[in-house]
Amino acid sequence: MVRDGRIRDGAGAACAVRVQRGRPELALTELSRRAGLPLTTTHRIVGELAGWGALERADDGRYRVGLRLWEVGALAPRGLGLRESAMPFLEDLYAVTKQNVQLAVLDGTEVVYLERLSGRGAVNVITRVGGRLPLHATGVGLVLLAHAGPDLQERVLAGPLRRYTPKTLCAPDELRRTLAEVRRTGVAVSDGQIELIALSVAAPVRGARGEVVAALSVVVPAETSDARAYVPVVRAAARGISRVLGAPDSR
Repeated sequence: MVRDGRIRDGAGAACAVRVQRGRPELALTELSRRAGLPLTTTHRIVGELAGWGALERADDGRYRVGLRLWEVGALAPRGLGLRESAMPFLEDLYAVTKQNVQLAVLDGTEVVYLERLSGRGAVNVITRVGGRLPLHATGVGLVLLAHAGPDLQERVLAGPLRRYTPKTLCAPDELRRTLAEVRRTGVAVSDGQIELIALSVAAPVRGARGEVVAALSVVVPAETSDARAYVPVVRAAARGISRVLGAPDSR
């Protein structure tokens, strides 16, 4: 139930989440099936959510996530403060590279993208703001996993590790060596792991206690790019954000 702008019904929240994680728009019957609720209950909850703005009804009667949920999500302290601190450096990095610039955080065994800047001539990528990808197959994911706790690392290494392309790191031993190299060099290079045409160079962003709180990356064309050329600017941008966040050593 929605009261005073707050969702009071757990099932109602589940309905909204299931729309977001599935297809962009779902019919009422599909929502009912996915949520495991009677059609009449789903109709009531969806009506309340639509009235509050959490869902929107399309012309064909299907429902999609509404702007109110975007508003609520934007208030999350970890995402909002980090994004605001990072934006000047993301914009500078984009101005230098004219390619995809991304900021992501760790959530479970996935990365969540908080921001992406991209130009018309940038290489095509499948990432989007609010989107998720597994840790083992992305530049930002490798950075976050390399600096995560041993329990999470072992959970990811135990698999399954989804293969996106022939270059995706799916062998646990190879992934373990890659994570060690990321810690040693302070940068991750993901070449063609999600899409063969894209190469990602990523670096860690640190918080006030020196912990890795996010990862920053630039994604460039794999065929024509030298990863080494992007390492200095990616590192500089990540250090700049870390300095703003109060990292004890952002040199």
